[in-house]
Amino acid sequence: MSIPRKFLIPLPILLLLFVLALKPIRRAYSHTFGQAAADRKLLHDGDLIFHTSKSEQSRAIQLATHSPYSHCGLVCQQNGEWMVLEAVQPVKFTSLRKWIIRGKGDHYVVKRLRDADKALTPQAWQRMLAAGQTMLGRDYDLTFGWSDDRIYCSELIWKVYEQGMHRKVGQLQQLRDFDLSNPAVKAKLTERYGNNLPLNETVISPVSIFNSPELVTVLSR
Repeated sequence: MSIPRKFLIPLPILLLLFVLALKPIRRAYSHTFGQAAADRKLLHDGDLIFHTSKSEQSRAIQLATHSPYSHCGLVCQQNGEWMVLEAVQPVKFTSLRKWIIRGKGDHYVVKRLRDADKALTPQAWQRMLAAGQTMLGRDYDLTFGWSDDRIYCSELIWKVYEQGMHRKVGQLQQLRDFDLSNPAVKAKLTERYGNNLPLNETVISPVSIFNSPELVTVLSR
């Protein structure tokens, strides 16, 4: 069935509408690109970055810790590119761009030591980086144990800072200190531990580091 001629839109008008439709997209892309470039200039080696993970266990972590932030990593520059040292599967360096888009809504927060200008010297950073590199390739710790055999995200950050600078960012807790009452949390704990919950296991959560008085917020996007 042919379309009546009176309903056809002339080609020049169609092209004009197409160009007008692209303008907001181009402006948004330009702003995002410019903002990202500006943000990168504010970053320092050793900054800590947090977001809400889209992983399967993220919801349980949020409920147990009463915080939206369920994943974190250590920001550093490698060969001129900003990367995130993170404990996933396995512990590895991930480009900052890829790390950000893995989070919910591309939202992230960057934090830094309050006295980073004095304390986080190039020598201190090299010690931290060396501590982190010893953990590269280790498996992600699904049971959140405190040994170095396997590593989870906030454990990686805490140990890098403690080993490299003798600084404790965040308060160590035990598994029993978290809110384990929600059915989603109970289901995840049963999946990981069965009926033998290690309630006395030492744990460091992303929100404990996030709320550390040792840190200040540098960026929130």
